[in-house]
This record gives sequence, structure tokens and C-alpha cells, in this order.
Amino acid sequence: MSGACCAASVGQGDLLTIAPASPYRPPAERRTTRGQQPVPGGAFAMGDPFGDGDPADGEGPVHEVTLAPYLVDETTVTNAQFARFVRATGHVTEAEQLGVSAVFHLAVEAARGDVLHRLDTTPWWLAVKGADWRHPAGPRSSIGDLPHHPVVHVTWYDAQAYCRWAGKRLLTEAEWEFAARGGLSGRRFPWGDELHDGGAWRLNVWQGEFPLRNTLDDGHLTTAPVKAYRPNGYGLFQTVGNVWEWCADWFDPTYYAASPTDDPRGPEHGHARVMRGGSYLCHDSYCNRYRVAARSGSTPDSASANVGFRCGNSLPIPS
Repeated sequence: MSGACCAASVGQGDLLTIAPASPYRPPAERRTTRGQQPVPGGAFAMGDPFGDGDPADGEGPVHEVTLAPYLVDETTVTNAQFARFVRATGHVTEAEQLGVSAVFHLAVEAARGDVLHRLDTTPWWLAVKGADWRHPAGPRSSIGDLPHHPVVHVTWYDAQAYCRWAGKRLLTEAEWEFAARGGLSGRRFPWGDELHDGGAWRLNVWQGEFPLRNTLDDGHLTTAPVKAYRPNGYGLFQTVGNVWEWCADWFDPTYYAASPTDDPRGPEHGHARVMRGGSYLCHDSYCNRYRVAARSGSTPDSASANVGFRCGNSLPIPS
């Protein structure tokens, strides 16, 4: 996939035949708004007006999209929130079922025997036995001190299961970009066009020489707490950087040329689901995907240490 440099692809493809293929959208009576911010909707220019993106990602052409008002979680789903879901439902993630997931090589906390191999096309990713949402860096790690960090090692199907429990849904790709922009039209980032805002870091991405040396200028090698940086104009935290966020749509780099104007929901079929926002591993030397227009995709059964999700909801909510 086009996002392979940023997000690994460790999955169990046989589960694709038994997992639901359509994005979950809760009926009106089951919708919940806890932790969500209103997004006003309206028309906006979707896509990359600067030519910053990889042509293979399909960030163009820029096209007008109109959305009705909706709701968005102010943060990505945290470890604490996901733990409540697991306690309530007994859900077992796909990474737990598979027994292995992808961890960035400088972050591994595992016995040598649990590090199975490097991934072929992205050798900075290691397949680690026992890595999962509870053990994000491997079996010697824990989320005990990370309750307010984003949950990771979750597949698109795991995100769907959470949404069903929570009375929420994944955002469409168009909803995600409109919300991520925070009301700023035609900008690279939620705060403007410059990566650094007055010299301060506004997002969690890689600094230094990738993939061997991170100078930790922003203070984080891997995930940061979900409210570590100021929110955008809609009150949403870290819509770029930190972790990739699953969206509802199938990914197709040619879709924008045929996208409908009103409430687009992506192609009808595909092999990969859209991911948005970039992650703590993005760096402008190789992966400039931490912009609000940047897009990528991965197979929906894939899990890794830098992929999470954020929920949305439709309006109106019954009183």
C-alpha cells in the first residue's frame, strides 16, 4: 500500500471473509454523543491545493464537497476507553487472535525470541509476538501508564466493533478532512501552512534522521497523550500526527475524479480502507502524510503500533 512506509501491514486475511464489510452506522435511537464536538458542515474544497502529496495517493483533483452537520470525538479512542469496551463485551482484537503485530524497531520491549522478523518492504517494522493493544511495544510493555494515549494495534474491524458498542460510527473520509481542517480552508495543517507555529511543535511526528535517530524535539518517540497539543478550531485534538485514524471508506487513489459533491462515502468496493492523519513516524524526508489533505490506506485486517481511530456521529440525536 502507499502508506507502507508509515503504517505496517500485519493482518490475518482469512478474517476478511467473516467480518462485516459495510461500515457501521448506528440507528438514531442508539447514537451517543459523549466526548463529541459539533462540526457545522457546509461546503469545502477537499484535496491538496499545493501539490505536496505523492501522486499515487490520489490527493487530487481538489473538488468541492458539501456535508451536513455532524459530531466528532474530540480525541482518538484512548486505551482507557477501549479497555472499558473490552471489559463490557469481552472483545478480542485481531492482533490478539493472530498473536503478533508490528512494532517500530526502536520501541520494541520484548525478549529476542518474541521478535520474529523484519517486514520485507519496511525493515524498521518488526513482527513481534505478543504485541497488541494491551502491550503496544511487545509483551514486556504495558498500557498501565498510558490510559490517555491512543489505543493502537487495532484493525478496521476492531474499530467497527467498538463503534457498535459505543453507539457511534467511523467518519467518512470527507467528514474526517473537513473536521481536521478545523474551519481553515485550503491550509496544510489545522493551524495554517507552516509546520512549526512560532518555533513550537504542534503535532507528534518524527524529528531527526529516519529511521535510526529521533531527536525527540516534541518529547515523544511513539504515541503522545491524546490532548498533548492544542485543539483545532472545532475543538478536536491531534487530527494530524500521533496515530493514523481509520475512516469508513474504501481507499481508491482515483476516487476524487468521480466523487459526488454531496456527502461522498467512497467507492463501493476495494481492498484497503482509508487511513488519515499520519503518525508519530511521519517525516518530510519520506512520508509527508501528516497534512490534512494527505490520505493513505491499508487492508482492514491490518494492525500496527501507530494506527488507531476516532469516532463520529450523525445528527440529529433524539432527545
